[in-house]
Amino acid sequence: MQIILVSPHLKTARTLTIMPRHVLAALAIFAALVVSTAVLVAWLSVYWRLPVVQELMVSLHLEETRKTREYVGHNLEMMASRIGALQARLIQLDALGERLASGAGVRLPAAAETGRRGQGGAFLPTPLDTDGLAKALDRLAQAVERQTDRFQVIEAHQMAEKVKARRLPTALPVAQAALGSPFGTRTDPIAGVRSIHEGIDFNAEVGTPVHAAADGVVLSAAFHPEFGNLVEVDHGEGLLTRYAHLSRMAVQPGALVRRGVEIGAVGNTGRSTGPHLHFEVRQGGVAQNPAVFLKQGADYAQLKRR
Repeated sequence: MQIILVSPHLKTARTLTIMPRHVLAALAIFAALVVSTAVLVAWLSVYWRLPVVQELMVSLHLEETRKTREYVGHNLEMMASRIGALQARLIQLDALGERLASGAGVRLPAAAETGRRGQGGAFLPTPLDTDGLAKALDRLAQAVERQTDRFQVIEAHQMAEKVKARRLPTALPVAQAALGSPFGTRTDPIAGVRSIHEGIDFNAEVGTPVHAAADGVVLSAAFHPEFGNLVEVDHGEGLLTRYAHLSRMAVQPGALVRRGVEIGAVGNTGRSTGPHLHFEVRQGGVAQNPAVFLKQGADYAQLKRR
């Protein structure tokens, strides 16, 4: 490319010739200037820190730190307040556990056995830091674990008492029946002489359902020369109930029965003068008065003597 220069100050016109190498050189110089300027600005920002930018960064950092501290402090106060409320609730649960244990007849471990010590004094609240909060949480967790153990002891005792109560023959074996011969000495209805009657008779029609008086395991269900169709239920710890003179037996030996489950029906089998259920309670092989157990049930008062 050629450029012709014409001027009144020049005697003759001048011609400039621009070659491609001249254009490339100009571009290289321009690029070098741009890079140098950028490097200079970066160098100045790193080593001298423009005052305005530096103050702005410091101000933003301080503001962010202040907000973070306020947030953490507020959360610590809320958690400390919550811990205090939970500790007060645990004290109430301690008192409740003592009352329940006393009512259930359970002896709970004393304070010395559980690691607790008597404490008291004026209440002077102090702010908690993170370490104090962690220690308070550990103490709270230990207190919850201790209280859980205490209530589990009470629950286990109550469960044992409930199981024991269900094994006592307190339910009527025949509903809506009339009392016949009581437990004790009587005149034998067949032999006509004085004899010992080791159970209670329930007078009812043949086929009237007979129910288990308590939870247990069927020990035997077979015909007996004197008792006729006889079912014996073992309630554990030497406690046994007998259901005699049945017209039918609805259980098999070894069966687990619950209180109120039908085990047979009233009949007139064996040594009997008429339809009735002969009911016995034996402890360690010795006959007990069934009325002592049945009177603990709610339905015994409704029985009528015939």
